Amino acid sequence: MVSKAFFEALDALVEERDFSYDQIVDGFIKGMHAAFKKTKGHSSCRVEVNREKNEILIFEQQLVVPDEGFDLEADPKYKQIKLSEARKIRKRIKVGELLEEAINPKEFSQAAVQNLKNVLNQNLKTIEKDKLYEFFKQKEKEMIVGRVIGEDENYYRLELGREVTTLLPKRECLPNDKFVEGESIKVFISQVEMKSKGPKVLVTRLDKSFVTRLFEDLIPEVKDGIVEIMGVARDAGDRAKIGVKSNDSNVDAIGSCVGPDGIRIKEIVRALSGEKVDLFLWSENEKDLIANSLQPADVINVINIDQSQKTALAIVEDDKLSLAIGKGGQNVKLAVQAIGWKIDIKSVTMANSEGIDY
Repeated sequence: MVSKAFFEALDALVEERDFSYDQIVDGFIKGMHAAFKKTKGHSSCRVEVNREKNEILIFEQQLVVPDEGFDLEADPKYKQIKLSEARKIRKRIKVGELLEEAINPKEFSQAAVQNLKNVLNQNLKTIEKDKLYEFFKQKEKEMIVGRVIGEDENYYRLELGREVTTLLPKRECLPNDKFVEGESIKVFISQVEMKSKGPKVLVTRLDKSFVTRLFEDLIPEVKDGIVEIMGVARDAGDRAKIGVKSNDSNVDAIGSCVGPDGIRIKEIVRALSGEKVDLFLWSENEKDLIANSLQPADVINVINIDQSQKTALAIVEDDKLSLAIGKGGQNVKLAVQAIGWKIDIKSVTMANSEGIDY
């Protein structure tokens, strides 16, 4: 069957819906198989699509078996035909060969044609779902901008683009997050799952990697790899502690992140709805790394360093002990999480009373 109109429609689908030619042809062939089965009662056929000739060919296939009876061990996907019957159509055909006869698709019943359309549409929907899944799967563990399109007691509904929506649970928001319909907000894609209706995109604003992605988005030196984020710890909504280092001796890692008059770090804090962000300089020297991580407290010395167990003792002035530990132990907890070392802290008075030489 020659159908120039079909191939023109196929080209339009490729362009309009961002499908590949092969994807649409594959879906059409599956639909033709379904239409053939609806008409013939079996699915033994071969469909050939020739773009150069604007031609669609469909062949009924039958497996030739001996006249004595059907071959029970033969490939079950083929309808069988006895040799004597097959030779009425093709004289030199042999047992075990496939007899192919051209079928005009115009012979298909109306029900078969509708079946073809249904299968084709279903295949195109499947392709679209797969493409959407691949698109968002590549963005897993990344930050994305969503637009708030609704809200209820427990969720914000977000539009993520490509006609995909998701729910941002309020339990995955920061305490000070208050969004209004129409507002564009930044969220972190924690997981992408394929469901029957398409990809399900799970988002949050609590993951510590969300802070990393904000730095990459808002600070050019971090995006370009000149400044590198080495450690991140976070009490979401309250405080984050970030260890940074510069890969260029002419670039100040802390200064790049803070920006002129603090403009860059203020923008990050704003994106985190007021969450405080502490920066410290990363170091390959364990003493410096541990001391830096406990900022804003000044550390007199770091001793008893055990590299195998990653433990150490930090000594601070008496009036800096509470600052080093932090409210509820937060400062030292975040330092430990950010650098991966277990840190004990003692004041000068405590060290002297215990006879510790620092």
